[in-house]
Order: sequence, then structure tokens, then C-alpha cells
Amino acid sequence: MAGGALSVLALNSCTDTSETKQLNIVYIMTDDHTRQVMGCYGSDYADTPNLDKIAEEGVIFTNAYVANSISGPSRACILTGKHSHINGFTDNTRTFDGEQQTFPKLLRKAGYQTAVIGKWHLHSLPTGFDYWDILIGQGDYYNSPFITMGDTLKTEGYVTNTITDKSIDWLENRRDKSKPFMLMVHHKAIHRNWMADTCHLKDYEEKVFPIPDNFYDDYDGRKAASLQEMDIREGDMDLLYDLKMYRPGDESRLRRNYISDDKRHGTYGNMNDAQRQAWDAHYNPIIKEFFSSNLKGKELMEWKYQRYMRDYMKTVKSLDENVGRLMAYLEESGLLENTLVIYTSDQGFYMGEHGWFDKRFMYDESFSTPLIMRLPKGYDRRGEITELVQNIDYAPTFLEIAGAEIPDDIQGVSLLPLLKGEKPENWRNALYYHFYEYPGEHAVRKHYGIYDGRYKLIHFYGDDIDEWELFDRNTDPSEMHNIYSLPENAGTVKQMKSRLKELQVMYKDPILEKYPL
Repeated sequence: MAGGALSVLALNSCTDTSETKQLNIVYIMTDDHTRQVMGCYGSDYADTPNLDKIAEEGVIFTNAYVANSISGPSRACILTGKHSHINGFTDNTRTFDGEQQTFPKLLRKAGYQTAVIGKWHLHSLPTGFDYWDILIGQGDYYNSPFITMGDTLKTEGYVTNTITDKSIDWLENRRDKSKPFMLMVHHKAIHRNWMADTCHLKDYEEKVFPIPDNFYDDYDGRKAASLQEMDIREGDMDLLYDLKMYRPGDESRLRRNYISDDKRHGTYGNMNDAQRQAWDAHYNPIIKEFFSSNLKGKELMEWKYQRYMRDYMKTVKSLDENVGRLMAYLEESGLLENTLVIYTSDQGFYMGEHGWFDKRFMYDESFSTPLIMRLPKGYDRRGEITELVQNIDYAPTFLEIAGAEIPDDIQGVSLLPLLKGEKPENWRNALYYHFYEYPGEHAVRKHYGIYDGRYKLIHFYGDDIDEWELFDRNTDPSEMHNIYSLPENAGTVKQMKSRLKELQVMYKDPILEKYPL
């Protein structure tokens, strides 16, 4: 593996007799990984054996969702166990208030050692951690600088390998082994613009990915969907920045990502000579063939989709390998049976559904998120967990597992009963969602909504839109047919609005004052 990855086999495989019997927590989170490309969620073309093994040996949540499908706000919801309007980080223009209550701070009070390594993306420095080593902003795929406890240091290597190296190093050499620990491993992958490790550049090049059934969606009856700017088929997916089709003198439409020839797509300018040679050897023939083909119309749209899928899946492969490397370390060091391992993403992502990439919408591909767990010894639950869960639930789960008190102001609920195999009679029967970032990149309008496991009701609001959408996911799982205005659904609309109001009151969302139900 490229990037000077630390060999797990060289590390001490003996169990440390000083380890406490309190449960440890390893929370692995990627960026923009979606369950459509995980084998354990039924994908027939995803190569994710290490992630699938976690699901096979533990549990897989089939109805896991987020509260706000965008990176920073999702992370704030996870840290606080509260919806965006309560934690204050409603969109990526905000700065996270690190003075507020977070679950790492509460775990420290309970005697845990806490660390976060990798992507932070909250515009303020971490608080509540004994150790932190974070990327600057989004970070770079190659040779990215990190801020290590306040010092900015450049690293050599591919970022997914580097984050895993740093995580294993903390576990082996930097933590206090007399204490239980909570380690957050936050990967940059699989965020745009999907730059693969050099050892995986040739992977998937012969693979032809199936075109989603609704790739050519015309957004009939869904105004907000027609107004977005995240269309693979149009100019929203940039040939230079996203798809790496560079020729000398070309400028990307995304000027903020374009500085000079050697900064032509993201972190190309950060590469060392060997990395750049490998990159050019792979992409230059593809670039030459693309421009000589002069593709138009449907051919160009579907070429862009295949190029996107191949690059995305290459970054997934590196991610899966590194999850396997971390899991191997935990097992060989004697930590695995005493550790809760969680794998998730900050939200889902579109893999061509509706013709899109990116996230933001409450439609299922971005509203949902993968969530799998390998449970410590003593927890016998295995297989699928079908209850409705949300990322605000992680904080109370970690606190209860640690034996710490869950503050009353946390809005999520602990998943521990589900992990014990219980079937709580009063488990939630609906989820609340609210997206705020407009105006913003990709032009997705502000919206909030409710999902009850069958019906999804969404309200898009703002100066230029006031539209409602209703979907019956039993009959329309791809959410193509807005049935809000059909007379026969008036009773369902009334009932869903009543339940929506109940959630807005319960979660104290002030939007109810502006748009009373």
C-alpha cells in the first residue's frame, strides 16, 4: 500500500494486562460514503470485504438516517446529540461553538481518554479531546498537512493511509493504557473529487457500472429537484476538477480549486514526483482518448457517469483496506473483544440516482447513511436492526455504554437496547430532518420534513419556493412521484403534518413560528 503505511504485523500483538475491562469505543466515519456501494447493503459491484466483515460479525442498521445531510452540520449533530438548530451549526458557513456540551467532554468526565484523528471540518479547533490530529478544512488526498495539537505539520502519503497510520500509532504509543478510550477515526475519503491512491488507479477501469433507472429523471412535479446544480449530465460535474480531464491552458469552472497548471485538480500540486508520474501515466491516455472522441449528448452523459463511478470506487477500495488494517490491529493487540467498533458516514450520497452526485436533499440516497457495528464481548445481537435511528443517537449510545449519565438536553436516544437485542415498545416511529444551506453550492433549497418508515413529507421553503412533496416509499422507493396534491391523499397529508408539528415542538425548531402547521 502506498504512503508508507504502518505494518500491523510489526506491532505488539500481546494483550496489555493493564487494560481496563471498561468498554472502549472506536468510531470510524467517512465522508460521503453511501450504502448503495457497500456489499453488506446489497451492492453487487462494491468491493468492501472488510466493511462487510464488520456487518457479518455484528449488526447492520437498515434504517439509519441523518438530521442534516451535509458534512459540518452532520458532525455537529453527532458530537452534541442535538439537531442543528440547537447546536448552532446549521450549515458549513458556521463555526462550531466548542464551548458547548459534547459527548467527548462527558466521556472524559467518566474517565475515558478521548482522541480524534482525521477530518474535523467545523472551523474551530477540537475541544474535549486528550489528543487531536486533524486535517485543515477538507484536507488533501496527497501529502496533506495536519494540525497536531496546535502545530501544523505536513505529512507524506495518501491521506486514507496516513489517518490509519496515525490512529494505530495513537492506540499503540500515545494513549494512557490504564484508561478506557474513545477514538474517532475521521477519514477524508470519499469526498469530492475522488482521487485514488496510485496503487488503485487501474482498478475498475474495465468495469461498466449499471445506469440507475432514474438517471434521466426530468423532475416532473418536483420543483426543488429541478433547480439543483448537482447534475452529472450537465455542467455541474466539472470535467477538469471532478473528472480530471485536463489539458494545458484549461481552466476549471470551479475557479476556487484552480490555481495553476500543477493545481489543476485539487491536490495534484501536492504530489511528489513518483505520485505525479503514476497519476499522469494513468490519466494522460484517458484524457487523450476523451478529447479525440468528442462525445456529445447521451454518450457524454454516460461517459461522465462511468468515470465518476470508477474514481469513487477506487477511493472506497483504499478506505476498505484501511478499515481492515485497523481492525487487524485491534484484534492482534487484544483490544477487539472489549471494543465497540462503529462504521458510518456523515451522510449518504447520490451515485447517479436522479442524474446526481452529492447529497443535501431529504431524498433517501443522501438522507440515509450506512451504519454497522461490531459489538464487544457480552453483546450477542447479530444481523439487521430495522428500527428508525438517526445520527443524534450516537452520543447517548456512547455515554450509556460508558456508564455515563445522559443529560436531559440531548435529543437523541441511546441505541443500547437495540444492541442488547431488545425491542422497545415505545421506540420512535418517525424522524425529523432540516437542511439549511441555501444560497449555497449545488443550489439545494432549504427544507424540512418527516419520515415514518413509509411516507415522507417534505416542505421546501424560501424567497423563491414554497412547495410540499409527499412520497409513499412502499410503492415509490425512488421518490419519483410527488403525491402531495392528489385528493385521495388529503388524509395522509393532514396526519403527516400533524406528526411533523409534534416533532418540531419536541425538538424546539423555531421554523414552526415562520411556517405554522
